Amino acid sequence: MTKRTPMDIQDSWRVFRIMAEFVEGFETMAKVGKAVSIFGSARTPPDHPEYKAAEQTARMLAEAGFAIITGGGPGIMEAANKGAFEAGGQSIGLNITLPQEQEANRYQTITLDFHYFYARKVMFVKYASAFVCFPGGYGTLDEFVEVLTLVQTLKIEAFPIVLYGSYYWRGLIDWFRSQLVPRFIDPEDVCIFRLVDTPQDVVRLVKMGVKRHWWHPVDAALVKVAGNGESRRRNPLCAGFKAGNTGEGTRYGRRPQRSQKDHVPPGKKPQQ
Repeated sequence: MTKRTPMDIQDSWRVFRIMAEFVEGFETMAKVGKAVSIFGSARTPPDHPEYKAAEQTARMLAEAGFAIITGGGPGIMEAANKGAFEAGGQSIGLNITLPQEQEANRYQTITLDFHYFYARKVMFVKYASAFVCFPGGYGTLDEFVEVLTLVQTLKIEAFPIVLYGSYYWRGLIDWFRSQLVPRFIDPEDVCIFRLVDTPQDVVRLVKMGVKRHWWHPVDAALVKVAGNGESRRRNPLCAGFKAGNTGEGTRYGRRPQRSQKDHVPPGKKPQQ
């Protein structure tokens, strides 16, 4: 029998810490109603226009009945928590333990501390009715791209994903269109999110998307996929995209299909 090393034992105990973070997160967040997760840079100062825009956005969303979920830190996170807090809404901070010891901002009605990024990210997605991304660094991009992947691969139902600040996001979107389409993603995959420049437009899209489910495939227009007669849902927010075959697992793509040669009729044994 192979002797267990101290690292093996440490990994085994780590499982309990991971479970504890999920259990505490689920039990706490289950009490929250409809919510919007807001992301952005921790380095944005309070006198910056983006800070003020995030604060105004969160205030308006809170007044509309949405709880606000952030990473719990400074910058855009603090601005969003502040807007919700001062509006009398639920203001939730999912703080992460970092070497530089990020401290939770003071504008929170609920605070959860996480050691593991992936447990924290589950809470951002599972309990959100919409995502709003302000300009930010790697962490903001990480959250944005992960939720795009989850929607594209049908792991979660589509919901409003709103980017604030065309001056910041336009270059990335242009790169998506020029480098990812059509080789790596389908044209409609660039329509999973919307780009706006005012807090009013953020709130309008979130409220419209949550109320009318415009981001959900079941409420979009049916489009015939050329060549095979199958139907799929077209995102009405993606004007002008041409219907065509999509890859397996894309947002409006087909579920993986068994090839005809692998199909075995009932009552017959597969060929060896």
